[in-house]
Amino acid sequence: MKDSHISLAHGNGGSYMRELIETLFNRHLGNSNLDINSDAACINLLPGELVVTTDGFTVDPLEFPGGNIGTLAVHGTINDLAVMGAYPKHFTLSVFVEEGFNISVLDRIIESFALTAKETGTTVITGDTKVLRRGEGGGIYLSVTGIGIRPQGVQLGFNEVKPGDTILVSGPVGDHGVAIMLAREQFGFRGKLKSDAASIQPLTEVLLELACVRFMRDPTRGGLATVANEIVRGTGFDVSLNETNIPVRDSVYTVCDALGYDPLYLACEGRVVAVVSPEKAEKALSCWQALPSGKEAAIIGTISQNRAPQPYVTLKTTLGGERILAELSDDPLPRIC
Repeated sequence: MKDSHISLAHGNGGSYMRELIETLFNRHLGNSNLDINSDAACINLLPGELVVTTDGFTVDPLEFPGGNIGTLAVHGTINDLAVMGAYPKHFTLSVFVEEGFNISVLDRIIESFALTAKETGTTVITGDTKVLRRGEGGGIYLSVTGIGIRPQGVQLGFNEVKPGDTILVSGPVGDHGVAIMLAREQFGFRGKLKSDAASIQPLTEVLLELACVRFMRDPTRGGLATVANEIVRGTGFDVSLNETNIPVRDSVYTVCDALGYDPLYLACEGRVVAVVSPEKAEKALSCWQALPSGKEAAIIGTISQNRAPQPYVTLKTTLGGERILAELSDDPLPRIC
């Protein structure tokens, strides 16, 4: 492309838009399933249940230690399918890009999206591009729909959770949230911490093979504490977490202590929280710890029949006391994913 920055003409449906699609998007995303001259796609799916998710990505900054908005969009969409017990197959991708945006940055982001999708065995089958007037957007937003297949017979959800079940997390929490804070450099902190953004598909597959999992969720916005509260609301049971067992990096604690954040409420982008049957909890943990993405996994809590009129999430603290982890009421860190 001759242009160095996005103009409104790149979104008008004419020659500039065609050039952008052909020379940038199709160069990175082109595959046998993608017809850039059509506004829809036909796909062949294997037997099983069709699982569909959609998500928007608005992270700031667009590029951060451990990834960028492109890799985040792939991982985030895959993870939403994976926790439903599905195997991701295809994406649709809508790009909202602001007038004046640097085309070389756009190229890097879409290249990262394409390479990450290829690594995870997924393809883009259709998409759309819109150009926003200068000042109407945050540089670039991505909207992704993910399509996956869940094998017949897989049953996951709140109605599968039982008192006595065990809660696991696949690794340290809060990495993504703190990595974004450090990348913004607005608090005067610097560090080498990277986002944990990654596909959790290998972790979810293990639990499905063990036939022990009742419920899974990736703790993105609102973090681990929010997932725990979702379990309480969805099941009517109490959730008890043990702070000593919850993996949190020292660097995350340091930043959170200085700024008044609780790492249990900060986003992760490559972790999974799972509720499993108690008799297979140790086996599930050892299988996770045998994987590179699960080597720091831990058993962090249990499900129990509620003891009060209203069920709660309680945290047994490192000092031996207990405190309630309330539902998140505000957004501690906007534009994080």
